[in-house]
Amino acid sequence: MSLQYKTTRRVEFRDTDAAGMAHFSMFFVWMEQAEHELLRHLGMTVHLADENGTISFPRVASRCDYQRAVHFEDVLDIEIEIVRLGQKSVTYECTFTEEGRPVATGQTTTVCCRFQSDGTPKSIAIPTWIAEKLAQARAD
Repeated sequence: MSLQYKTTRRVEFRDTDAAGMAHFSMFFVWMEQAEHELLRHLGMTVHLADENGTISFPRVASRCDYQRAVHFEDVLDIEIEIVRLGQKSVTYECTFTEEGRPVATGQTTTVCCRFQSDGTPKSIAIPTWIAEKLAQARAD
């Protein structure tokens, strides 16, 4: 069963450019915030640990396609879901709307990594206990 997690963000003045529109880069921030909220909703966070150490999911790809501009004080509805759950990676898709009108669609792909003692990430298969929780939010 697919879970489409929904959240909102108000476009703040600091989020806008000289033309008064939300700066394109903010959509990447909002996608990451929505991902974090989804993970918390599933009982996790972006930094996890097990008996072997720290696990996290660095981004390896991100894109956003824009349909229309939004401005200061506009409220965005953000819907996020997992569209691909691989052996080592997770791809999230975010759909942005404002008052029911399409604004943007973006995707972010992350890879499950264990952090070595020197802080270097090494990709690993997503541990079963994490994959089971993520599967709750996977699109069918």
